[in-house]
Amino acid sequence: MKTGRDLLRDALLNRGTAYTAGERLRLGLTGLLPPSVETIDVQVRRVLDQVYAKHSNLDKYLHLSAVQDENETLFYRTLTQHLEELLPFAYTPTVGEACLQWSHLYLRPRGLYLSERERGRFAALLEQWQPRDVRVIVVTDGSRILGLGDLGANGMGIPIGKLVLYSACAGIHPRQCLPVMLDVGTNNERLLSDRCYLGVRERRLQGPAYDAMLEEFVVSAQKIFPGVLIQFEDFSTGNAFQLLERYRGRACVFNDDIQGTGAMGLAGLLAAQRVTGRRMDEERVLFVGAGNANIGIGSQIIAALMRAGLDAHEARQRCRFIDSTGLVVTSRHDLAEHKRAYAHAVRFTSDLPEIVQAFRPTVLIGATGKPGLFTREALNALARHTEHPVIYALSNPTANAECTAEEAYAHTDGGAIFATGSPFAPVTVYGRLRLTGQANNAFIFPGVGLGVLASGAWHVTDRMFIAAAETLAAQVTADELAAGAIFPSAARLREVAVPIAAAVAQVAYEHDLATEPSPADVAAFIGMHRYAPVYPQESLGEELEPTPA
Repeated sequence: MKTGRDLLRDALLNRGTAYTAGERLRLGLTGLLPPSVETIDVQVRRVLDQVYAKHSNLDKYLHLSAVQDENETLFYRTLTQHLEELLPFAYTPTVGEACLQWSHLYLRPRGLYLSERERGRFAALLEQWQPRDVRVIVVTDGSRILGLGDLGANGMGIPIGKLVLYSACAGIHPRQCLPVMLDVGTNNERLLSDRCYLGVRERRLQGPAYDAMLEEFVVSAQKIFPGVLIQFEDFSTGNAFQLLERYRGRACVFNDDIQGTGAMGLAGLLAAQRVTGRRMDEERVLFVGAGNANIGIGSQIIAALMRAGLDAHEARQRCRFIDSTGLVVTSRHDLAEHKRAYAHAVRFTSDLPEIVQAFRPTVLIGATGKPGLFTREALNALARHTEHPVIYALSNPTANAECTAEEAYAHTDGGAIFATGSPFAPVTVYGRLRLTGQANNAFIFPGVGLGVLASGAWHVTDRMFIAAAETLAAQVTADELAAGAIFPSAARLREVAVPIAAAVAQVAYEHDLATEPSPADVAAFIGMHRYAPVYPQESLGEELEPTPA
């Protein structure tokens, strides 16, 4: 049993000023803490006061990270009680700024860094990890962090942040979460020349050496943590698709950028149809950007079109993709493998308004990292053919969004149904206040992970993501739709994770993928077994005499 300063240094156990007088005496804490004994709610109030005393979003992020490093229960209590207001500082968009400066901000280790130098010892290093009951790993190689590109080891902020959402939203215990950075080098010249850069100062591994490193990691993780769920995060497009195909049948894995984003995108469209009145087989979708996110959304929407009665060819005809060169067409010889299935035998052009005018989409989805790409001309062309176009500007952080909320509404005569990857403030359109729904994967992957773990599923399937999308769409309230949002408010992230988890678990039970017995009420069972950020009952007893705030 830890006591004294060792106890206060353990973020998973530390309760800070909430220890009672008797606990302080028994655990060797007398004199190590201020004399006041406080409730966790008083501690939360102090954290909020300190966060809002900071002048920049990055300083707010750093303070929350410091609380997490000192007292995880307090960190998660604060976050879960104030999800909507704190999420922009705890994760997107501020995590992007933190990753850009990661090597200069570094104070304390969190997570596991594995590089080629440790090859042959991955299993041993994973086995040394404490605590040992890891159930979820989020892993990246830092090659495509948000819309910021190759950040190498600086990308560790993403696995850490994703796992924060697993605990805050899904209720998976922090001790069961492991962030991993596979440091395979970087091709970012700025980082390679940065004297403070913390990663391997070499060019990125490629080919067989890269594949061997990933293989050792996945095999070792399965061996040391049997049944562990591995989430691939922010890998470059080519590697992301290859890794997903290589391991999806061999391990309990998924790629959030492809499958999580795909389910999120489909969910928003399904919710929007409650406003537009359109059927799925009436939608025409133009994707600007042909990377992980849009290909993931496209595959989910095509599957939904086929479920609506279209054959595979007809479903694909309803979707067009534009990449950095222009329209994805069959006459091009430069298409990567993952794009070829979405190429069409039409005339090539790179002019977005012209493509919109010719294709007449009902849905416009951007995931390019290029701010302002959705110009007045493109949005005007969209509105000419569709009374209520659905527009996603998904690029993170906020500054990279393809258009702003004001632009989306102004250039579609107020008819747009708009969602973004990062939060936007409400705007007034023709005298009416409109909310901007945040198309955030945080609505999908925590619930998917929770459902997989609750059912003991040994495989993550596309059908699970379809179930997650349909469930999320159903969670959007009539009031939220009326206000212009096609996703629930961020304040409801923890609430909506349970029905999503139940839907995912139900798929596992129905398709013989579960290793855990099916409870009579799946949602109730899942809700009862989620991590709740509270101190042990002993700290709530008679000895506690809180000091007035």
